Amino acid sequence: MSTPKPVSVTILGEEYLISCLPEEESALQDSARLLDQRMREIRASGKVMNGERIAVMAGLNLSNELLRQQQQATSKSGKIDEHLRSLRHKIETALNP
Repeated sequence: MSTPKPVSVTILGEEYLISCLPEEESALQDSARLLDQRMREIRASGKVMNGERIAVMAGLNLSNELLRQQQQATSKSGKIDEHLRSLRHKIETALNP
């Protein structure tokens, strides 16, 4: 098993050292870049200037996107299951007239 190591990420110009497993470093860097991008967009809108509020808004927006994607995936999975049951029934009917 790998040993966590400190990884530097920069968000809104602030550097943070995050303990991370080497195999997860790329995902951590990608996550930090996405969060930084979203926080910069919120700050650029001019509606929110406080860093803490910007972080909360970015976190809420990302959480909302994740939940919507999970709901869509669940819905699609249900439709696929339904379609597979229908196909199985048709195959069984064709093989056992």
